[in-house]
Amino acid sequence: MTVQITSLKPGEYAPAPGAGLGALRTGKGNLPLESVGVEASITALTCGVEVTQGFRNPYDVPLEATYIFPLPDRAAVTAFRMEADDRVVEGELKERGQARQDYDRAIARGQRAAIAEEERPDVFTMRVGNIVPGERVTVRLTLSQPLPYEDGAATFRFPLVVAPRYIPGAPLDDLSAGDGVAADTDAVPDASRVTPPVLLPGFPNPVRLSLTARVDPAGLDLTEMRSSLHVVTEEEGVVRVRPGERLDRDFVLRLAFAASSALTLVPDPGENPGERSAQARGSEEGAGGREADGDGTFVLTVLPPPETEARRRPRDVALLLDRSGSMTGWKMVAARRAAARIVDTLTSADRFAVLSFDSVVERPEDLDAGLVPATDRNRYRAVEHLARLEARGGTEMLQPMEQALDLLDDPGRERVLVLVTDGQVGNEDQMLERLGRRLAAVRVHTVGIDRAVNAGFLGRLAGLGAGRCELVESEDRLDEAMEHIHRRIGSPLVTGLSLKADGLEVVPGGVTHLGSLYPGVPLTVYGRFRGAARGALTVHGLREDGGPWEQRLDGTPAQGEAPRAIWARAHLRRLEDRYAVGEHTLEQEIIATSLRHGVLCRFTAFVAVDTRVVAEGGPGHRVVQPVEIPSGWEAPGLAAPMAAAAPMAFTTAAAAPAVFSADRDGRLMAGGSGTPAGGDAAVPGATFGGGPASPGGPFPVPSGAPRGPMFARPASPRMAPPAPPVPHSVDLVRPQLADELARLRAQGPMPEADRRRYLADLGSRLSALAAYVGGENELTATARELAACETAPEADIDALWRRAVDLLTALTGGGPSSGAPGAGDPSSGAPGGRPGTPGPGDRPRAQRPSFWKRS
Repeated sequence: MTVQITSLKPGEYAPAPGAGLGALRTGKGNLPLESVGVEASITALTCGVEVTQGFRNPYDVPLEATYIFPLPDRAAVTAFRMEADDRVVEGELKERGQARQDYDRAIARGQRAAIAEEERPDVFTMRVGNIVPGERVTVRLTLSQPLPYEDGAATFRFPLVVAPRYIPGAPLDDLSAGDGVAADTDAVPDASRVTPPVLLPGFPNPVRLSLTARVDPAGLDLTEMRSSLHVVTEEEGVVRVRPGERLDRDFVLRLAFAASSALTLVPDPGENPGERSAQARGSEEGAGGREADGDGTFVLTVLPPPETEARRRPRDVALLLDRSGSMTGWKMVAARRAAARIVDTLTSADRFAVLSFDSVVERPEDLDAGLVPATDRNRYRAVEHLARLEARGGTEMLQPMEQALDLLDDPGRERVLVLVTDGQVGNEDQMLERLGRRLAAVRVHTVGIDRAVNAGFLGRLAGLGAGRCELVESEDRLDEAMEHIHRRIGSPLVTGLSLKADGLEVVPGGVTHLGSLYPGVPLTVYGRFRGAARGALTVHGLREDGGPWEQRLDGTPAQGEAPRAIWARAHLRRLEDRYAVGEHTLEQEIIATSLRHGVLCRFTAFVAVDTRVVAEGGPGHRVVQPVEIPSGWEAPGLAAPMAAAAPMAFTTAAAAPAVFSADRDGRLMAGGSGTPAGGDAAVPGATFGGGPASPGGPFPVPSGAPRGPMFARPASPRMAPPAPPVPHSVDLVRPQLADELARLRAQGPMPEADRRRYLADLGSRLSALAAYVGGENELTATARELAACETAPEADIDALWRRAVDLLTALTGGGPSSGAPGAGDPSSGAPGGRPGTPGPGDRPRAQRPSFWKRS
C-alpha cells in the first residue's frame, strides 16, 4: 500500500515547543530524506555539479522513498550512482519503460535499487527502494550546465524546491501516474508526478542543506560575486551557503566579469578522430553509432555589435500579466511595476494591448478594442489599470495566450508577446502543443517573478518565440532586471543569423538555436563537428537598418566533457519541444540521442540495481518526501484540527492525499492521507490540494499579503492549542469522502494485517474530516471503530469494510453499496470491477498509455 507517511501511535510523537505551527518531534523520525548536498565547479561560463541526496530508513520495515525535486532546466544529467552498506552501484541510462521494469523487478526481488526520471525540464523524481531499517543510502547525480551571461555578469542558478502548480482540466478516472498530491487531469495527465506534498511553515528543518560553489574565472577578469537569496561565506573563490538554510528557494550566484567572442573546439574523449578513415566513419554513421552526429563539440560565443541610432520597425506588443492567487504579495507588486515599465518603453509608433488573467481575462476599460496606439493617454490608462490589479483565482494561462497571439497578426510590424508570471502551471505540454507553432511567428519574452520560479517552462516559451527569459527573484533585483527587459522589448541588433564554416565540418542539424543578437547579451551556440578540431566559423546576419553584419572566429582546441553534454541536452530539448507540438515520430530519435550521449531526458531514466537481496518480499512501507513551501509563500489558514503538513497543489480534481492529519483520538499526528481542513477554490470545481471547494483561493498566501475576501480564514498562529471545532456542512468534505470511497473500492485482495492497517488509517482520516465538520455523529462513530481495529483482534474486518463502504456511499451518493458485485467487497477478486488493480502491497501505477512514457 502506498502512503505518504506512516501513522504514529499515541506516545510516539510530541509537539516541539517553539518550533512553529504543526511541528512534530518523534523518537524514530518520519521523513526519509536527511540531506541534500550541491557541489558546483564553475569554470568561466560552464558549470559541473554533483548533487548528493542522503536517505535514511527510520522504520522497522524496509522502505521505499520517493522524492520530487528540481534541477536547473538547462542542466545535462550525465551520471547516477547509489551507495549503501559499503557498496557502490553505478546507474545505467535506459529507455524509460525498460528502466522502470528493471527497478520494479529488483524491488520485488528484495534488491536495493534506485531510479531517477525527468518529469519536466526542471522537475525530476527519485525513487530509492528496499532501504533496510536504520540504513542510510546515498544517491549522486552528476550534471553539466551553461551559465547565461548578459550585461557583464554570468548567473549560476540552482533550484532547491518544486513550487506548487495550478493544475487545470477534468480529473481522469483511472489510476494515478505518480505519487504526488494532485489528481491527473485531461490537461495535465501526469499532474501526480509534479506535485509533491508540502510542509506547512514552522516545521523543524527536515533536510540538511550544504551548497558549495568553487569559482574559476579561467582567465576572465572576475570583479564581483553576489548571492541574492541566501546568506553565504566566500573565501579564496569558494562560496558556501550558511548552515541551517532551508530548501525553499533558488540559490542564485552572479559573477561579474568581461566575456569575449570565441570559438572553442572540444573533441570527444577517445581516439583522435583525425586519424580515423572516412570509410570507418561512414560505417559508424550507418550503424547509428556515436559518430553519427559528430566527433566533437564546438562552443561559439559572439558579442553583439554596438547599438546604433537606426530607426526600428514599429512594434505590436501584447502584454500578459498573471494576477492569479500565487502572485499575491511582493510578486504582484513586482509584476505590476514590471508591466508598467514595459508600457512606458513604447513609443507613439507602436501599438499595444494589456491582458491580465487569472480564471478570466480582463483588459483596461476603453482599451479593449484590439491593439491601440501607444499614445500618452492610452499608456496612462494602461498603467492606471495595472496599478489596481490584485492577485486572485487560478492560473488559466492558455486562453490569454491564444487571445494575445490572435492580436499579433500583422507580419509587417515587429510582433512581441511579453508574459509576466511565476509560471506555476502544470499543463506546460498542453500549452506547447496548442501554441508552439504560433509562438514561432512572434517574438516571445517571459518575465518570471518568484523565488522558486518555473524557469524551465518560461525558458521553453521564450526559446520557441526566439525571445529572452528574465528571472526576478526579489524586489531588490527588479530595477536591474527591468533594464534588461527594456532592451529585449526593442528590436534585436542583428537578426537572420547563419554560420559558414571554413575548414571545419559542421554536422547538419547539429547546431543549437542561433536566435538574434540583443544589446548587452552575448550569443552562445553549441554544435557538433566531424573530423579534427581545427577550422573557423563566420557568423552572418542583418543589422537593424537591413545592412549585412558578420564576424569570423578561428577555433581554439580544448578538452572537457561538459560541452558535449550541454549540446546534447539542448538538442534533446529542441526535439522534445517539437514532439510536444505534435511531431510524435521523433520519439525513437530522442531515445537514441539520449542513450548515445549518456544524457537523461523525458524518454529515458537512470537506474541502479544492487545484486544483493536485502529485503525479502520488498518494501513494507512507502513514503513520499514532503517539500518546503517556497520562500515568500504561506499556506492558507486551516480550521481545527490543525495539520502539520498539507498537500499543496492547485488542481481541479479533489483527490489529493495529505501528509499529516489527526490521530485516532483526534489529536495531531503524522500519517494518513486525507486533508482534514480541506482547501479553497478560486474557480468553479477547482480545489486546493484536493480539499473541498470554499469561497477562498487555491494558492498559498505570500508572507505579508493583505487578507481580503479571497483568504477569508486567517492563518493559524504558531503552535497554539487547537480551537474548538467549528460546525460545517458535510458538503464541504464530500469530495474527500468520495475519494476515500473510490480508493476503498479499488483495493484488491490483501493479507489480514494489511486490511486492518488500511482500515485503521482510513479511520484516522475520517476522524479528521468528522472533526472539521463539527463532529458528524455517524462518521465519528464509524471512524473510531475503524481506527481501533488494528489493535482489536476480535474486530470483524469484513463487516467493518462493508460498513465503511455503505457509510461513504450514503454520505456521497456514490453509487452501489458494498453489497454490489465488485464494489469493494474484500473477498472479490475484481475490486471495483477493475481486475488487476494493485492492492496495498503494490504501487498504483498508471495503466493507461501516457504522454511521456510514464507506464
